[in-house]
Amino acid sequence: MTEVSQSLIPESQLLEAMNAHELLARLFTDAHTAYTFTEEPVTDEEVHAAYDLAKWAPTGVNGQPLRVAIVRSGAAKRHLLDALPRGNREQAEGAPLVLVCGAKMDFHHDLPSLHPRGERYEKLLADNDKMRTVMAHTSATIQVAYLILALRAQGLETGPMNPDDAQLLHDYFFPGEDIEPILVINVGHPGTDAYQERGPRVGYDEVFREPQVNA
Repeated sequence: MTEVSQSLIPESQLLEAMNAHELLARLFTDAHTAYTFTEEPVTDEEVHAAYDLAKWAPTGVNGQPLRVAIVRSGAAKRHLLDALPRGNREQAEGAPLVLVCGAKMDFHHDLPSLHPRGERYEKLLADNDKMRTVMAHTSATIQVAYLILALRAQGLETGPMNPDDAQLLHDYFFPGEDIEPILVINVGHPGTDAYQERGPRVGYDEVFREPQVNA
């Protein structure tokens, strides 16, 4: 608990007083997708603190392909809304912060500075588009999941959504870069009627199976 609390910003130091059960409830069992938000801003310090936790996500060959555009208001917000399904625009419009999450598809060029055998993996992935694409998508998705949990650890609520027009997001937020938008996350403090009734979860026995070959 001490190691976790040292990474938290002052605004979320209330987590330091939580026991393990309460902290797990905050991050998992009591957490909900938020659909409305208050006008209270999300600070740069809160975003930095969340990333200081989320950056420890495991990624293929330590590639860390996640790239994030921060959207608060103005023209950036208008372009963002145009790229979302109509049914999701109201949620994003009311969020004080929206994160456009993308996967850096040419992450292999960063590997020499991120992995002890980075030059070798850079060449391997340069010659294998399919492997590189899969690794970029899966690793960035894992990083997004960590980021959502880290934002919750700051006392914030999130509402992840798929974009309707990923190309529009790319052209405005990542022009000239080989970054593929994969997800949009609304972030803020919950507003009025922020949560829907929690839906059922798929049970363990349906998700996990042990092939007979292990018998």
